[in-house]
Amino acid sequence: MKHMEVVGVRVEMPSNQPIVLLKETDGERYLPIWIGAVEATAIALAQQGVMPARPLTHDLFRDVLDALDADLTTVNITSLSDGIFYAELVFSNGVEVSARPSDSIALALRTGAPIYAHEDVVEEAGVPIPDEQEDEVEKFREFLDQISPEDFGRTT
Repeated sequence: MKHMEVVGVRVEMPSNQPIVLLKETDGERYLPIWIGAVEATAIALAQQGVMPARPLTHDLFRDVLDALDADLTTVNITSLSDGIFYAELVFSNGVEVSARPSDSIALALRTGAPIYAHEDVVEEAGVPIPDEQEDEVEKFREFLDQISPEDFGRTT
């Protein structure tokens, strides 16, 4: 498993489809995952530290975990099949639950759980960006600093 960090979310043009971009922490490969607008908003809010007036679904899930005295220990992006990514939530009691990567990432950002991707997934869908192209990634990060959750459509 490869440890991944969330670079951010953006809208891919011309399809106007949001993506979340992950980067392996010990390498140069990036993993783009196409997601829905609601999940993009949830991820962007968590990255920006914005607390909505009322809890979003991912905030509620975090609060339920706290109330049950359970922890999300890891998020694992386990496979890619026919263009669809699959993930598992791993809890402190050993239970594993299948979930969409977008929801898993939004929850991981709220709980501080690490995100991992199976090597096969990173090998198949990862995009290597060598250090000399890092300024392109920096431009992407600057873009992320200027985007707001409202840019992804309706917020909840």
